[in-house]
Amino acid sequence: MMHLVEVKNANYGYAHAFQLGGISFKVMQGMLAGIIGPNGSGKSTLLKGISGELALPDNQVFLNGNDLAGFSETERAKEIAVVTQFSEPIDISVEEYVLMGRIPYRKKYQFFETERDHEIAHKYMRLTGIFPLRAKKFSKLSGGEQQLASIAKALTQEPSLLLLDEPTSHLDISHQVQILDLVHRLTKETGLTVIMVIHDLNLASEYCDYLMLMRSGALYRQGTPNAILNSRNIEDVYKTEVHTQENPRSKKPAVFLVSNKTGQVRRPTKFYLS
Repeated sequence: MMHLVEVKNANYGYAHAFQLGGISFKVMQGMLAGIIGPNGSGKSTLLKGISGELALPDNQVFLNGNDLAGFSETERAKEIAVVTQFSEPIDISVEEYVLMGRIPYRKKYQFFETERDHEIAHKYMRLTGIFPLRAKKFSKLSGGEQQLASIAKALTQEPSLLLLDEPTSHLDISHQVQILDLVHRLTKETGLTVIMVIHDLNLASEYCDYLMLMRSGALYRQGTPNAILNSRNIEDVYKTEVHTQENPRSKKPAVFLVSNKTGQVRRPTKFYLS
């Protein structure tokens, strides 16, 4: 299995402000990699460089061995799709919204979608379960449905890399599990590579193959969930006392908060068994 993404000593960021501190890692094809860490640690900055939202220096981020700094917007859009935490409440149909994922493939002076575009959009609407909603206005969907539609649009780009920025934030438990089950299945069945920023450590543990734990713009630790999600690492980075133990079903680490009031383990409300 080959490395799809390679980041070498990345130090990009915002001019005269936050900069990453020399981050290096590799993500293999078909892997679901999670970026975790407290607010302000650089998770979104790291993702925005890969997505193209932030300008990249040469020779820091590579896709299939090619320097992403040299990609045009169209070339990048054919290889990388991005799903953000929030979607704009666009007043168009779900099908029209999903078809926007085909824009990078339009030829000059092509103003309408082809039959092939519709076939691809329908394929991913069915895969994400939103095909029955295709005629409904996107703005009328629930938060979970909008996120599924956003994933369908991203998949319609037919990318090799999918970037997710907190895809389950503000969603109920049912939609959180539905979305991450889908993403996990895509990596295993289609070879899609996913890099995801995620706050919930228990979800990260259950679904991610590989984790990158960030602190103050640097990569504090990286490895499998079993290697990363222990009390020492979490307490060092988050400055919060926790207790970890093995999930009896998945054999992955489960993270429990410790109340400052009682000193007793406080079991999380978000605890998922796969």
